[in-house]
This record gives sequence, C-alpha cells and structure tokens, in this order.
Amino acid sequence: MLLMDECRYCTYIMASRSHTLYIGVTGDLRRRVFQHKWKEHDGFTARYNCDRLVWFERYGDVNRAIAREKELKGWRRAKKIALIESINPIWADLSRDWYECEPADFKRALDRIGHKSNRRSFAVLRMTAPWASEGGALERNSRVVGYSSVTTPSILHEHVRFTAR
Repeated sequence: MLLMDECRYCTYIMASRSHTLYIGVTGDLRRRVFQHKWKEHDGFTARYNCDRLVWFERYGDVNRAIAREKELKGWRRAKKIALIESINPIWADLSRDWYECEPADFKRALDRIGHKSNRRSFAVLRMTAPWASEGGALERNSRVVGYSSVTTPSILHEHVRFTAR
C-alpha cells in the first residue's frame, strides 16, 4: 500500500458550471488546478471555463496515471458523469479550500475599484500560488500579486498601474 507522499501523480477531471468536462494527468495537482482556475494557458479549459476540480485519483507511478487518463478519455460521457457522482454527487469544487481567493472573488474586487477586468487583468493581477513565495507579500518587480489581510483595493490598483503595460 502506498503512503500519501508516494502518490505523486494524479489523474483528474475539471468541469465548468455547465458540466463541460476536461480530463488530465499531472505530477502537481495543486499547481495544475491553479493554472486551470486562473486560465494561465490558452486551451480547452480556458475556452470552456473548466475551473472546478470535481474528481481525482492519486498514483505512485506516472504510467498508471497516464493509462487511467487514456481509459477515462475513452469512456462515454454518461460513464464519466457516473464516476464523478459516485464520489461527488453535487459536483462541488474539491479544491475550493486550497487557495485564499478564487478568480471570481478577485474579479469582484477589481470591479469595486473600477478597474476594467479582462483576461489580461487576470494574467497581471493573479493570486500568489501557495508554492510561489512565503507570506504572500506584494511583489512590485513581478507580475504576481500576493494576498494578505492588509491588501486593499488601492494597493491592488497601484500595482496594476505599475505592472500593466
């Protein structure tokens, strides 16, 4: 039996609100989900807004994870939905507690300060990932904004002026 630390690879399913499905495999699930949520890569999940982690399995061997991904991609949609609903009947985002702020929350904060939010805003003003830096401080020389309890809209706005070109 594998210990949790030995289960490095994951096969996962992301979904949109309308239940569009994306199946993937990764060696760092937290980081990959973060990339999907913040649309850091152009592609299927960004285009169809697949930003909810609805199912995943861990594997100690990358070949088993890839084989499972291929198996799931070959299934009919109904079978994929049955798999998701067997462990997650309400399609809750299993990563909802992993980050301090969700993209929708961040968009509302930008709207409150009158900043026109678009895809570029999210690329410039995104939350620091848990693995990126200690303390989540604002970093003026990077394109990443950290989140802390002292972050205010005026600080965010100042940072947007500094980094947006």
